[in-house]
Amino acid sequence: MSSTATDVVRLLTVKGETLAVAESLTGGLVAAEITSVPGASKVFRGSVTAYATELKRELLGVDATLLSAQGAVDPQVAAQMAAGVRKALGTDWGIATTGVAGPEPQDGQAVGTVFVAVEGPFGTDSGSAGGGKVKALRLNGDREEIRRESVRSVLALLLEGLAGEQTGNERAQDTERNGGF
Repeated sequence: MSSTATDVVRLLTVKGETLAVAESLTGGLVAAEITSVPGASKVFRGSVTAYATELKRELLGVDATLLSAQGAVDPQVAAQMAAGVRKALGTDWGIATTGVAGPEPQDGQAVGTVFVAVEGPFGTDSGSAGGGKVKALRLNGDREEIRRESVRSVLALLLEGLAGEQTGNERAQDTERNGGF
């Protein structure tokens, strides 16, 4: 169990918020990492492992035109997976992984090309349009190393979102205490 997963579960618990996961290349590793944390059942609703491209469309609502034009390894696909799992499982937060773990390139993308995404109730000053954040990764290593680093990266991105949201709320409370200035 990672300290990042522990921090994610702790922050979600404090906030009373919930999480759902959509995974492709990680094949359930993100969900396993989260559920390894005692108390995860308070915040983790479930996951969809949409390894096959058509399941990204059918279960997560990823745009079919986008999938046929760009393939499954694309930043917009990752964003739509995160938004889709959040909606499908009725959670505050949705996270997603899509990419190429190897050993062969896929959809014209090199091994180690990964996109991780977070969709959630970001504050208005988060700088992300549509409430989502996507991070592009270029990872080195073997298949297992790429998958493990993808798990670490999506949890770190979620933690940033959770911490940023908390910081935003604290700023709002500060403004109230200081008479709106």
